[in-house]
Amino acid sequence: MTGPSGTGQRTDARPMVIIMTLVVSAFVMILNETILSVALPHLTGDLGVSATTVQWLTSGFLLTMGVVIPTTGYILNRFTPRQVFLAAMTLFSLGTLICALSPGFTLLLVGRIVQATGTAVMIPLLMTSVMRLIPPERRGATMGTISIVIAVAPAVGPTIGGLILASLDWRWMFWSVLPLSVAALLVGVVLFRLSGETRRTPLDLLSVVLSFFAFGGIVYGLSTLGHGGGAVIPPWAALVVGAVALTTFVLRQRQLQRSESALLDLRPFGHRQFVIAIVLSALLFMSLLGAGAILLPIYLQNVLGVSAATTGLAVLPGGLVLGFMGRPVGRLFDRVGARPLVIPGAVGLATSMWLLALLGAGAALWMVIAVHILLMASLGLMMTPLLTEGLAVLPENLYSHGSAILTTLQQVAGAAGTAGFVTIAAIGSANAAGTPDAAGLRLAFMAAGVIGLIAVGVSFMVRRKPAGDSPSEGTDSTGELAGDTSSTPVAGR
Repeated sequence: MTGPSGTGQRTDARPMVIIMTLVVSAFVMILNETILSVALPHLTGDLGVSATTVQWLTSGFLLTMGVVIPTTGYILNRFTPRQVFLAAMTLFSLGTLICALSPGFTLLLVGRIVQATGTAVMIPLLMTSVMRLIPPERRGATMGTISIVIAVAPAVGPTIGGLILASLDWRWMFWSVLPLSVAALLVGVVLFRLSGETRRTPLDLLSVVLSFFAFGGIVYGLSTLGHGGGAVIPPWAALVVGAVALTTFVLRQRQLQRSESALLDLRPFGHRQFVIAIVLSALLFMSLLGAGAILLPIYLQNVLGVSAATTGLAVLPGGLVLGFMGRPVGRLFDRVGARPLVIPGAVGLATSMWLLALLGAGAALWMVIAVHILLMASLGLMMTPLLTEGLAVLPENLYSHGSAILTTLQQVAGAAGTAGFVTIAAIGSANAAGTPDAAGLRLAFMAAGVIGLIAVGVSFMVRRKPAGDSPSEGTDSTGELAGDTSSTPVAGR
């Protein structure tokens, strides 16, 4: 496989073609996480199902992602990047076609699950490919592009879905995406010639089963925590099953690591900076998805009384700021490292959450937009450095497992943030008089502000820019540290 062996000042054209193919494909796929959200009320009547049932078109997608992503570390080691890419795009295209042709709810849900199976592999594949193909001095700028995909695609999904639904049938949400996914698949067949060493590690079926119950139970439990009695399985039961299965899964992986046959290798947790990046990324995604994507629209519509269309326009500037910051912040990371970016980003995150907590029913719309822009800009300062720094401290043989861990915990953190903040808002509303919605949301934003303060504290633990050219210097092929004291493992293996 082509690797980041070159130390010149420019990246070869072939790696950049591969990376951009992955970026465009990932954008199209992640767009589908949220594109259907605006159509759910319409689908309730069109498909003849309840609101709780139709919600599974979104929850089922996220649940499948949460179950499949932990297996991608094994998949990326067992198969070549080309094989993984073609399989992912084929599954996504097939799922999109099933959705477009579906006459009823059941087949539509099947199509969404097939879509999610392909989508789950793409972000870990993209992260791993960047780490292997791009020289260390250029990784930040390239990972900035990935942050655009992760942050902007879910943000613009409802907007695109709303525009389509305004004049066309809901099935056109899938017909419009299908040509893009098929085109990406065909481009991949022609241009994606990246191969790599594979290891014929036996698949541990017990680990697969444990992973299903562990991450599926946790994501399902968190996602349905605020649904009251509408959940098929009680959230607390799913969380208990998930916690027990996760504990058993971890013990099983530590045992399998001795023979290099773990489904998800946990040795990245032996690197202090990876752990710090994981913690900050979790806090970031709790704020991005829980407060920014859920609480703020509720505040705008239920407290300020603006329309859904105005809400979409109000959060658009912040989303654009977050997207535009990706590559500039990445280039800055290549020059100064993570610490000078992550610390002010965490301070801005905490400040914006406490400002939202102070806003009440009489706040002007422009004030909310300004605070949202501050929030998105702060997250933009953190996202690319954390993604890059977290993987940079790992040896190459752990890139795929590190990216799988990062992506899995992002899903779990997003579900936790959404469930936690919505539950806190409901508790605050139930115990308030006068304007219960405003009181409940203020309490939830205060909780998010506490999360921001924790992020500020953790951000000071991010290391300064390494002295060498490569942030991953000091690690040997087994993942143990050779001499970089800033990345001393936090726990033995």
